[in-house]
Amino acid sequence: MTDSQDTGTSSSATAEAPAAPPADGNPVAPAPAGARTAADVVTPEVAARLTRGVVGAGRTANHTPFTGEKLADLPESTPEDVATAFERARAAQARWAEVPVRQRAAVLLRFHDLVLRRQAEVLDLIQLETGKARLHAHEEVQAVAVAARHYGRKAPAYLRPKGHTGVVPTLTKVTEIRHPRGVVGQIAPWNYPLELSVGDALPAFVAGNAVVMKPDTETALTALWAREQLIEAGLPEDVWQVVIGEGPVIGPAVVEHADYVSFTGSTRTGREVAQGAAARLVGVSLELGGKNAMLVLHDADVEKAAAGAVRGCFSSAGQLCISIERLYVHESVADDFLARFAARTKAMRLGNSLAYGADMGSLVGERQLETVTRHVEEAVAKGAELVAGGRHRPDIGPLFYEPTILDGVQAPMAVCGEETFGPVVSVYRFSDEDEAVALANATPYGLNSSVWTKDGRRGRAVAARLRTGTVNVNESYAAGYGSVQSPMGGMGDSGLGRRHGSEGILKYTEAQTVAHQRVMPLAPSFGMTDEKYARFMTRSLQAMKAFRLR
Repeated sequence: MTDSQDTGTSSSATAEAPAAPPADGNPVAPAPAGARTAADVVTPEVAARLTRGVVGAGRTANHTPFTGEKLADLPESTPEDVATAFERARAAQARWAEVPVRQRAAVLLRFHDLVLRRQAEVLDLIQLETGKARLHAHEEVQAVAVAARHYGRKAPAYLRPKGHTGVVPTLTKVTEIRHPRGVVGQIAPWNYPLELSVGDALPAFVAGNAVVMKPDTETALTALWAREQLIEAGLPEDVWQVVIGEGPVIGPAVVEHADYVSFTGSTRTGREVAQGAAARLVGVSLELGGKNAMLVLHDADVEKAAAGAVRGCFSSAGQLCISIERLYVHESVADDFLARFAARTKAMRLGNSLAYGADMGSLVGERQLETVTRHVEEAVAKGAELVAGGRHRPDIGPLFYEPTILDGVQAPMAVCGEETFGPVVSVYRFSDEDEAVALANATPYGLNSSVWTKDGRRGRAVAARLRTGTVNVNESYAAGYGSVQSPMGGMGDSGLGRRHGSEGILKYTEAQTVAHQRVMPLAPSFGMTDEKYARFMTRSLQAMKAFRLR
């Protein structure tokens, strides 16, 4: 098993002397006076506090993509440590499950308040560990607060015992009960270290489970900060165990011991996780890769669509599973749209300070930089046109790459079909909506898509034809992802299962049906012969259909 997101597994970058900025490159956002540094934020005391309770006696380290410097020394776990973590979690889970659901939900609501009150702390950590711009880091704070509020309010209703019509109405009383699965094994990625760690764990906790989580080593401090806040909010400490180490070493051990597995990462690794879970007959949810499309229809507001494309393509430097990598634009508006989109893209400010003001940050690791560079250079060499960007920017930091637009991309260019997971988007033209839908669906992935039009009815009709788990009309990804009462997940190679809504919490439970038969059994009784009983049941079934019973 590889790292949790092997499409872009982070690796430490080597700090180099800054290069001179290109004369026509993206501008650099100025750092405010007195801006905080990594040393100001991640002191030895902070690192020791956050890593307290991590199971593991070895030592490893994480690094910031901004400069490549080390952030903190971290405990490193072994497969034996993973087994120990599951033992502790299993003992704690039995007690946690006995806590009434409303009290468990109240923990999430207190956690909601702590995250918003202390957001400056975690925004610094997210930026330092991922290299993303501060506004994009704030998206994680927003998403976690929304999920905590939703499940804090709705979990009692989702988990409440439900009565159903029995086989014989009034005589058969049926109740559906939800039990926690036990200990959930969670493998979290590096690209959204707050939202895709604690955000996915919150419904598991409120459903009465414990969690053993393996965060990516390079972004472990953010997840550990969330754990600290949740414990302060009232979660018993042993209910959330954290193990840190290389994916191929401890990832399989997490799957081996879990009662259910939650994984976010690459499709390739997701298949391995699914195979490991299937061998043990335990459930699994997987959010995997994507090659997401945005459709700009002939009647779209091209200015709004261009602004939406910037958000959809370049948020978190494109290192977002639901970001846009393919742009399909109607031929009648393509030139106008592309001119506006390119102008906005070229004006984006790149920056590496712990402050608002930058429009885009850094890539997270050398592997991501290599993939982005390879995709762009190969496409240009084979005839694609570089409309914007296309340059590594070591003058800002070792892993910065300009937001890039490619036109004229064709198969078999790698960028045409492979997930880039970086700030690169390809533009294609279409002549009618049927063609656009067919092109958007011509991929094994099916995670997210976007449709832009002034006609909401048309937009929703086109959306229903797209084979993706979420579709956003006149937005890129945030509207669908942020609407947490509705399910979010992928089709095809983009995954199994859903987060958010009822599915996002019920997947962490086992359903049990309790059927109480009263007055008479479902068998010949009161002196009936088998034949009379059969006639009685036949008439009863006919009557139930006539009375429209379900």
